[in-house]
Amino acid sequence: MGPFELAADRVLVTGGSGWLGTALLQALFAGLPDYDGPPEKLPEVRALLLPDEALRLPENMTTRVGVVRGDIRSRADCDRLCEGASGSVLFHTAGVIHPARIRDFHDVNVRGTKNILDAAVEAGVRRAVIVSSNSPFGSNPHPDHRFDEESAYNPYMQYGRSKMLMEQVAREFREAGSLEVVIVRAPWFYGPFQPARQTLFFRMIRDGRAPLVGDGGWCRSMTYVDNLCHGLLLAAASERASGEAYWIADARPYSMREVIDVVEHLLESEFDQRCSHGRLRLPGLASDVARGADWALQHLGLYNQKIHVLSEMNLAIACSIEKARDELGYEPRIALEEGMRRSLAYVLDTQGAL
Repeated sequence: MGPFELAADRVLVTGGSGWLGTALLQALFAGLPDYDGPPEKLPEVRALLLPDEALRLPENMTTRVGVVRGDIRSRADCDRLCEGASGSVLFHTAGVIHPARIRDFHDVNVRGTKNILDAAVEAGVRRAVIVSSNSPFGSNPHPDHRFDEESAYNPYMQYGRSKMLMEQVAREFREAGSLEVVIVRAPWFYGPFQPARQTLFFRMIRDGRAPLVGDGGWCRSMTYVDNLCHGLLLAAASERASGEAYWIADARPYSMREVIDVVEHLLESEFDQRCSHGRLRLPGLASDVARGADWALQHLGLYNQKIHVLSEMNLAIACSIEKARDELGYEPRIALEEGMRRSLAYVLDTQGAL
């Protein structure tokens, strides 16, 4: 495998200490083992981190990142990240998914995106690759349906609305001709550098408390984090990608039943974890009730992560990656079992236990 090239001397990353931001920074320095080696000429890399956050990279990589302390809600902080970065590529991975307050969705995902893109234009940044979500499109109208790049917006709750508005902000910059913009729509991703909520999910599977709504057959598109990073790098490097949006996911969607079964099998067969083989079985009505409660809470400006997650568990949320395959040459190489194997290894290596 040869090196990848971004045709940029500088790379800017927002959300540099987050799950995806960390994986992307590592890919920029070390390449992706299943795809490309590191670039022959390493670009200057600058990352925006909140004041109380730290990079989660090996020391030999950490020392090569120019850390800018700040918040995308501050235009001045965005200006400092982009200062002197003419011709660079910006990866905008920062965002909030499970906020303390509903208004954080707009402040971070919408206003923060406008701040960073305004700063990028003023500094002469060449291209911005912006990470979006499946949530602006809601759920599939029937189980066999797949979202594609022509699908209409139908945002799911306030997070989905904020990501829809974020995409619309990005399109305004593209239409103004002031910045090359590529939108990457990422579904639920998994892999190393995962947050505590994903480790809790593994623990619930081991202990027999993972919720399974109905027969667990509702399908979700997911993506292993290295597949997603590869898609982001392709989106940054491809001339054809300018002005486009792409779904980036694993080759096929997975049912929740399959996800739980795969993790349980790996825990027992490869990681010496005794599993109870139980499931917290719930009727479809449980998700319907949770959806109503979620809507009511968010209408009041409140948010509950567990209620929100349960509300989606009797919905199909799946996409097609054909456009990314055709135009970017994207081909995901890591599927569920291998990706979860690496995820579990990461947790046990870094934490010692679930």
